Amino acid sequence: MSAGNFERRKEKQQQLKKQLITLFSMVAFLGTFGYSTMNLFQGAFNQPTQQDLDQQRSNQRQQELQTQERGYEIVLQREPNNQIALEGLVSVRLEMQDNQGAIEGLEKLVKLAPDREDYKSKLAELQAQGQN
Repeated sequence: MSAGNFERRKEKQQQLKKQLITLFSMVAFLGTFGYSTMNLFQGAFNQPTQQDLDQQRSNQRQQELQTQERGYEIVLQREPNNQIALEGLVSVRLEMQDNQGAIEGLEKLVKLAPDREDYKSKLAELQAQGQN
């Protein structure tokens, strides 16, 4: 092998190494750039929608209503004829769309205050809805 061939071969190997290093650097750069870009878009697409936010609010409201319902029930265990707690319980149950539970509370309210026409009319309304 002559010195010229050896030099050319060595230059080709150095060129190949430079090309591999350049290729590796480009792949690394593009990979990093692609990954950060993907995270950027992924974050934008993972933003909660209005429907998700509405569902979260609805779930929170349901939890609040359940907490209020338990509170009124605790008061009524100690004071079964507490008209304010019964009214609150009926109101919460109506908001929770628990008509049967509201009817039970209204029946107690009508017994405690038979002169209250608003109790009677709401009770009759709910009972009519239950028959439909």
